[in-house]
Amino acid sequence: NQIRPILRLARAAEEFGKGREVEFSPRGAREVRQAGAAFLEMKRRVERAIEQRTTMLNGVSHDLRTIITRFKLSLALMQDTPEAAEMKKDVDEMEHMLEAYLAFARGDAGETAAPTDVAAVLEDLRTDSARRGLTAEASFSGRRQVTLRSAAFKRCLANLVGNAQRYGKRIELSGENDGRTLTIHIDDDGPGIPPERREDAFRPFYRLDESRNQDEGHSGLGLAIARDIARSHGGDIRLDASPLGGLRATVTLPV
Repeated sequence: NQIRPILRLARAAEEFGKGREVEFSPRGAREVRQAGAAFLEMKRRVERAIEQRTTMLNGVSHDLRTIITRFKLSLALMQDTPEAAEMKKDVDEMEHMLEAYLAFARGDAGETAAPTDVAAVLEDLRTDSARRGLTAEASFSGRRQVTLRSAAFKRCLANLVGNAQRYGKRIELSGENDGRTLTIHIDDDGPGIPPERREDAFRPFYRLDESRNQDEGHSGLGLAIARDIARSHGGDIRLDASPLGGLRATVTLPV
């Protein structure tokens, strides 16, 4: 029966596409084993490329952070003048943008998927929004535990919620796990994004108008990073009009 080895290969490819650890050894007829061996070779190449990219970025980030630290130390020794204050502001913004660029380039490489309490993540984000003075609600239905890259997943939602916090006064977070798909809606009552520009908003370094830029540091990477993380889990993010009158960001991930 060659159906079982083919199904095992399909499941391994699906799990790998979701960013999860895969244990697989080719079995079955010669053609099926060849396909399995090709999958394992592809998997090794992808993992090797990610490892090389991560190593390079770690070296680059160390060198750039060292230079920024020197700038900050030099500015700390200067007298407090309006010019020095402006320079400090520029260096802080440079540091913020550098971290955003490196986070986008690095992705969520190196993190292992683990069971994550999605409802607790939403509640933490609701608490943070309320602490900032916004009206915030959170709800969740279905199984709370989902296997995800936890830190990356939280960063994805934090980017989306942070965007809503900056442009709205009311935020609603809702999630549902129906056993096949995890769906999360993030709604706000801010100015929103015109339909024809919603897909453009995900492009790295793309600037929306000043009424709704992607992130406070103006790196243009907030939504791009969020979508990159969602897609690395085999899912995606969509932007629509919110029932609250602003923007709705919908995250869908296979479970």
